[in-house]
Amino acid sequence: MERRKFDVAIIGAGGAGMRAALQLSSGGYNVAVLSKVFPTRSHTVAAQGGITAALGNVTEDNWLWHMYDTVKGSDYLGDQDAIEYLCRMGPQAVYEMEHFGLPFSRLENGKIYQRPFGGQSRNFGGEQATRTCAAADRTGHAMLHTLYQRNIQAKTHFFVEYMAIDLVRDGEGRVLGVVAFDMEKGEPLLIEARATLLATGGAGRIFQASTNAFINTGDGLGMASRSGIPLEDMEFWQFHPTGVQGAGVLISEGVRGEGGYLVNGNGERFMERYAPHAKDLAGRDVVARAIALEIHEGRGCGEARDHVLLKLDHIGREKIMARLPGIREISINFAHVDPLEAPIPVVPTVHYMMGGIPAHYRGQVVVPARTGPEEAVQGLYAIGECACVSVHGANRLGGNSLLDLLVFGRAAADHIVEFLKENPASPPIPADGTDLARSRLARWERRQGSERVADIYRDMQRIMQAHCGVFRKAEVLEQGLVKLEEVRRRLDDAAISDHSKVYNTARIEALELENLMEVAFATIRSALARRESRGAHARDDYPERNDKSWLKHTLVHRDGTIDYKPVRLKPLTVPSFPPKTRSY
Repeated sequence: MERRKFDVAIIGAGGAGMRAALQLSSGGYNVAVLSKVFPTRSHTVAAQGGITAALGNVTEDNWLWHMYDTVKGSDYLGDQDAIEYLCRMGPQAVYEMEHFGLPFSRLENGKIYQRPFGGQSRNFGGEQATRTCAAADRTGHAMLHTLYQRNIQAKTHFFVEYMAIDLVRDGEGRVLGVVAFDMEKGEPLLIEARATLLATGGAGRIFQASTNAFINTGDGLGMASRSGIPLEDMEFWQFHPTGVQGAGVLISEGVRGEGGYLVNGNGERFMERYAPHAKDLAGRDVVARAIALEIHEGRGCGEARDHVLLKLDHIGREKIMARLPGIREISINFAHVDPLEAPIPVVPTVHYMMGGIPAHYRGQVVVPARTGPEEAVQGLYAIGECACVSVHGANRLGGNSLLDLLVFGRAAADHIVEFLKENPASPPIPADGTDLARSRLARWERRQGSERVADIYRDMQRIMQAHCGVFRKAEVLEQGLVKLEEVRRRLDDAAISDHSKVYNTARIEALELENLMEVAFATIRSALARRESRGAHARDDYPERNDKSWLKHTLVHRDGTIDYKPVRLKPLTVPSFPPKTRSY
């Protein structure tokens, strides 16, 4: 196997991975970034609405108010030390991106443009805040291109179209690098690194209807799970309220922030019934459940009454063309509706994974010992959507995801610098260090069988959509778990063609499906275990939030066993926000 040696290996070239890479490369470290696609095609490019930070450019603001909203938005499952760090560092992270060259939209006075987003308030739950910094409706696109250009300048080494297969660990559990797969040549590559950072994004492709790109296959979570690391809070998946009906493509919350609103089949602006104060800018889980209920109770739109409408024509042509040009383009292309003239048909669509690889707010992967305190996995870090810090808890507020990438991308890089100084040399890779990766690659080399990987993939997605959706209950989840086991067994009889034109592509799809299976099982097992409703996890058989029994994080192991750890309710420097009734 070919070998390359670096100070740091970063898996994933989205906003989190490239922010960390920039910090490290600028500091003189030799950094490798692996990406399945060209870096500017990473899924951060699809983020539309903006980066939330308390700049106070439009209305008076304070990072403590942002912290309160984030804690409340998380349905009190977020760790308050990490949330304080996120919100306190928010303005600095935005100003750094501005200085790097991110072309933010501007107010008339020249300051960075900010728009209202759901779940944001002033003065701890008061009037609507205007806090989300935007570059029209293409903020993620602007951010990704800015970071890529800066990384090229800093001489970051990119491995484009390489898929990470598995982590390399020694007998003491230290991570010493990663085995990757050259997608063009079909050959493995061992990247030795003193520190390895997972920034592989989400895994929304476990569901049939998702706003996620096809590359979002949970590769980092699969690698972590196979190496013995439990996954945290995997029951919490955000269903974005407004995906284009029939296509799943995201319609940004920025539309509602600019004055758009939802109507049902009766022409009623129904969010006034579910969130009298915040209305269409309530927390995403609240709005998604409201839409699902309207459709379920027969008040949907269209002949099938299977969607609601997002109305924005009243905003006016000038504002739409200036602030929401990409949304108009998406609506025309995918909904065949020009929002200047007619409303957009929308439904709740799987969008974001609040759970992930357990990590400290400085990026270290931490595994709670069953008989003692948390222990760091030496040499391993995780940031972005694949990590669970946990700042998003049971429900993420819009605009906090891009901020998460920037704040924890830099924080992880700073901690890696400290780690590298303390560990100037890596231990040697043991003889069996690459066995796990080799066995996975060998398993999918020109296999014969009666099953098609694509069929298994689609059946897994249908099961997750039907059995682990917006509303859940034990009986349905248990049925889904049984069906998922049946689908996983079919993988043993899946074929890989050896035809030169499809060989590598088919092999990659099989490897990705294995990762998705890890995520799907962790999700459905965690959802079964949590017997309450909190944030995005809504149990029909346990409709109330239960802080006495369930104010804790779920940790699901690969063998199906589940542990728990307490929520960190103590912030770093300020008084905590104790749990209370969450309403908008």
